[in-house]
Amino acid sequence: MIEAQPGDAPILDPFAPLAGAQTAWPAAYSRPFQRVLLKLSGEALMGDQPYGIDPVIVNGIARQIRDIVAQGVQTSIVVGGGNIWRGLEASSKGMDRSTGDYMGMLATVLNALAMQDALEKLGVQTRVQSALIIQEVAEPYIRRRALRHMEKGRVVLLAGGTGNPYFTTDSAAALRALELGAEAILMAKNDVDGVYDADPKMHPAARRFVTLDYRQALEMNLRVMDSTALALCMENRIPLIVFNLLEPGNIRRAVSGQHVGTFVGPVATTLVEGDDHG
Repeated sequence: MIEAQPGDAPILDPFAPLAGAQTAWPAAYSRPFQRVLLKLSGEALMGDQPYGIDPVIVNGIARQIRDIVAQGVQTSIVVGGGNIWRGLEASSKGMDRSTGDYMGMLATVLNALAMQDALEKLGVQTRVQSALIIQEVAEPYIRRRALRHMEKGRVVLLAGGTGNPYFTTDSAAALRALELGAEAILMAKNDVDGVYDADPKMHPAARRFVTLDYRQALEMNLRVMDSTALALCMENRIPLIVFNLLEPGNIRRAVSGQHVGTFVGPVATTLVEGDDHG
């Protein structure tokens, strides 16, 4: 609950449609996508383990990606590294922030290689491109080369974040999606089926957003992605679809234009009551 303080400007009703916003799920996005960027958190790869990579989970994700590639969807993937290392957490314990962030970038390379291995065992052609130069295991990130790979039906795994400390892999996802002309960013979450007005694991009565305006997501601090990344998406009007990664077939549903999870974009905000949080 947001409360006004004396002298504060009036607070926007969080569920009131914004001027110029569309209503409900936009018809323009209720269609199959041709090119998408999939954002995978590092935590999504570790399953029920306290850290690391769960091969069963990785293989399940790889099968979902294989299915959309078979449909002809040009796919790039940005993967986080939080299952192995968190630079911000390390810096809070005394480590230099830049050093911690570079270590986190290396963790994303490990995850990208694991995903590459799982995809290629299923017959999916891939390329790993890294913002850090690690030529023995990954190509350097070159935009035109990444586009050419996707045009040839290869999945491009984008590792190393942006290559700069102080920027998250959410920022890398927003930046790469814009560079590569993705029609949407698919924000795959670990066992949460969208964006809620409260933590659904702690508050059973939490309500899921069906659609959510960028600005309201920022003002309500809903943590769809980090604020820098979300502001970049808002400025360039690239939509996000936030959904449960662990529900089989959800990636295919999202790229096919089916309504899954929460749509974040230039839309009126709508909620559903008493949603199933799984």
